[in-house]
Amino acid sequence: MSDARAFAAQALERIVRGGVSLRDAFAQFAPRLHDARDRALLSALLHDGARWWLRYDAAVGRLMDQPLRTREPALHALIVLGLVQIEVMGLPDYAAVAGSVDATRTLRRPKFAGLVNAVLRRWLRERDEIGAKLDADPMTACAHPRWLLDTLAADWPRDVEAILAANNAQAPLTLRANRRRTTRDALIARLAEGGCEAAAHAWLPDAIVLAQSTDVTRLPGYADGEFSVQDGAAQLAPQLLDLASGQRVLDACAAPGGKSAHILECADVELTALDRDPERVAAMRDTFSRLGVKPRVAVGDAGAPKAWSNGRRYDRILVDAPCTATGVLRRQPDIRLHRRGGDVAPVVAEQTRILDALWPLVEPGGRLVYATCSILRAENAAQIAAFLARHPDAAPLADFASEFGRPDGHGRQNLPGDGGMDGFFYAVLDKRA
Repeated sequence: MSDARAFAAQALERIVRGGVSLRDAFAQFAPRLHDARDRALLSALLHDGARWWLRYDAAVGRLMDQPLRTREPALHALIVLGLVQIEVMGLPDYAAVAGSVDATRTLRRPKFAGLVNAVLRRWLRERDEIGAKLDADPMTACAHPRWLLDTLAADWPRDVEAILAANNAQAPLTLRANRRRTTRDALIARLAEGGCEAAAHAWLPDAIVLAQSTDVTRLPGYADGEFSVQDGAAQLAPQLLDLASGQRVLDACAAPGGKSAHILECADVELTALDRDPERVAAMRDTFSRLGVKPRVAVGDAGAPKAWSNGRRYDRILVDAPCTATGVLRRQPDIRLHRRGGDVAPVVAEQTRILDALWPLVEPGGRLVYATCSILRAENAAQIAAFLARHPDAAPLADFASEFGRPDGHGRQNLPGDGGMDGFFYAVLDKRA
């Protein structure tokens, strides 16, 4: 297990200091671990390490007169992970300490073994005193950046504590049954035969919630395209399109392709899946092939349709817009380390550019669905209010079902953890005929 801890320290250092995504960092180191248990430990360490970095990085600063952040960043990350193993993951103290000490050798830093041992044992002696000091600062108490705490307090003053608690909990693993290839009940039975405990979601028709997180590529049915991994909140978005056979549909920011595939699993429509990133488009093609759906796939900027649309109009457009992703921190905890308060205004401007460029492509009588995995009002309710002020031919749909979240402006907002789902915003804009 020392290799898993050493790799986790190196990967976490790259996430924190290098801006590498957790997904990419895991993909870089996981192939070096041949035991599934080691890969699972690596994943757990990276998720909990990123989730709680802002707390336990500060804790190490209180434990050491001369922290190793700059001169030995991987060792600093290793100590942070030692605290995370003790306080978050609930590993036995001796296992967390001994495993961290052993990992110094894997990192080729054996001379630091005694230091790592001493720092972690000091934490065990002083955890109550230092923990109380960390709890006194909202940022280190809940391991969220200060700019985000301030924004949440302004946007959701009554819900801040619930949002923070949801962000710091492990997200359930939710699948979407591919109704073109199986039924949800048949898939649940197949998973059970393979030793995977799963249950139907209470009200999402295609959703299956797994009892434990796992490597889904090893589950029965994955290679046959019988399911995709997709949170329930994301599964809701296509319902708002009011799909009917024969419609021309555009998924304007389609990567990684989950919503495009879901649309084609639900209805016989003519779908274009568009994204500006050629590498992500290539990955989408693989996803579509596995699931057995055949959209038209295009590379292009949703905010510059002249380059790819050929003047074509659509009955339905889905804009799953680029956003701060503040609604999925529980699932992608590295976001809290990478986002800055200054990112919000440029993201809002990009959303505005895309919406204004795509609106002329909606047929009169057609519909545009705007969605984000953000919980910031600047990107959501305020964005749609500004859009409606610019476009008098747009009529917002006011009558949403409660599963889409609470009313907010001209849309609905699901907050993290509501209904067991991620944070998501939805707005439906019908074009007046």
